[in-house]
Amino acid sequence: MMKPARLNSDLSRLGRETDMFLATVESLSDEEMVGPTLCEGWDRAHVIAHLASNARALVKLIDWATTGEPQQPYESHEAREQEIDELAALPKDELIETFKQNAQFFAEQCERLKGDIVTEELDLHGKPVPATSVPAVRIAEVVVHHHDLDTTWTVEEADPDSLLNAVEAAVRTMRAKGAPGMTLRTEERDEWIIGDGGQLITSDREGMLQWLARGDDEFVESEGALPELPAW
Repeated sequence: MMKPARLNSDLSRLGRETDMFLATVESLSDEEMVGPTLCEGWDRAHVIAHLASNARALVKLIDWATTGEPQQPYESHEAREQEIDELAALPKDELIETFKQNAQFFAEQCERLKGDIVTEELDLHGKPVPATSVPAVRIAEVVVHHHDLDTTWTVEEADPDSLLNAVEAAVRTMRAKGAPGMTLRTEERDEWIIGDGGQLITSDREGMLQWLARGDDEFVESEGALPELPAW
């Protein structure tokens, strides 16, 4: 069972990050919707479509946690890509409305985590995720992909705890993909060990996220040359 106070706090932050994301996308012109992003091969419509799809997909993890029956967010990589392409092709207003509906559905389904949790650790594309962290996974998705839209919004505008969720999600990905041994340390006193923890890398949460998620090393410091990171 997830403590109601923690769930309420997570959902409050998720609501804040979602509202900021919506404010950004609703301000985009039709021309800007098809502009490039930090996600290679995706325009802004595809990034929004991914988040719309992701909200529904992550409910599968809540199903798994509360029923004990293993679920995967998508049937296959191809099914995921097809759904995103179809959503991205929608008119702007329809795409945004779909995003809103799916985001609301995810938040409503998270209430089920206040009940019995049958499976405490889930698997998300090879990454172990505690069932109680499913809301945080969604927060991380919204923060990272808001950054990916490459607009005037910056990750510094995210809630500090939302940034922490996003860095934790990036660290899970690095571990799952076999990133080189590193000790990651932030100015906020967070620390993560990847592999043998051999190389110390420091930054604040914003800089650490931008490096881990998208390879932007402007705000990170290291004892030696920065290691090459696996792609997300």
